[in-house]
Amino acid sequence: MQKQTVYTSAPLPFQGQKRRFIGEFRKALSRFPDAATFVDLFGGSGLLSHVAKRERPDARLIYNDFDDFHLRLENIPRTNALLARIRNLVGGGEISKGEQIPQEQRVCILEEIRKEEETGFVDYITLSASLLFSSRYVRSFDELGKENLYNSIKQTDYVADGYLDGVEIVKADYRELFAQYKDTENVVFLVDPPYLSTDTKTYKCYWKLADYLDVLKVLEGHAYIYFTSNKSQIIELIDWFTRTQFDTNPFAGAQRREINVTINKQAKYTDIMMFKNITKSEMPTA
Repeated sequence: MQKQTVYTSAPLPFQGQKRRFIGEFRKALSRFPDAATFVDLFGGSGLLSHVAKRERPDARLIYNDFDDFHLRLENIPRTNALLARIRNLVGGGEISKGEQIPQEQRVCILEEIRKEEETGFVDYITLSASLLFSSRYVRSFDELGKENLYNSIKQTDYVADGYLDGVEIVKADYRELFAQYKDTENVVFLVDPPYLSTDTKTYKCYWKLADYLDVLKVLEGHAYIYFTSNKSQIIELIDWFTRTQFDTNPFAGAQRREINVTINKQAKYTDIMMFKNITKSEMPTA
């Protein structure tokens, strides 16, 4: 039997993936029952679903691909071919790594991308990682055409062999998916919504405070692994509501893991993972 590749980061650029938490996430997965059903409500890059399926092959994995990441994976051959042509347009070492691409080559690159779009799918998020400053992304040709381009072009092909093997891919509003599986035996919800107070440009929706608070209803009375950061202050907010008007705190009894993240000298934050298992007697009654 061929050994499966275990990815520790998403095979394509994606904002907000949990690669720093993989070690603690694996440990948390072992706390849940055999043959559990893990429902990745905010699937994003699929990294949590991938790791969970590799770590827990006994489990069923439902990956909510609301952002259509699997389409980007399916089009990796097109993306690799397009990047190869862009590398040729940039030339052999004439433009240093990170240097702005001159207007003449910029025009040629944009024309190559425009022609590619006429024939089918273009992965603008992946192109952003090669042509824009770090952590800057666009989603369309019109947006890319307004940007200066820089030589950050990936020199090797992207590979995603077997990345989502064994994972069931769905696309739904997380509320509908939660309602579908909330009464399933041994269900565990993976809850990694876009962070509050962070750039969510690469996602297909805009999140307000009320949206973040709505997500917390998923945690009440269910097994879960939940991700947030200290920038959102969600945990502190819920603690306040509990002391004032909430009946219970959904984080009560959950275990917490933290990882400090440094973006640059001025920007730092703390990623947080919460996990909690429950017994049948603790499940809410109808």
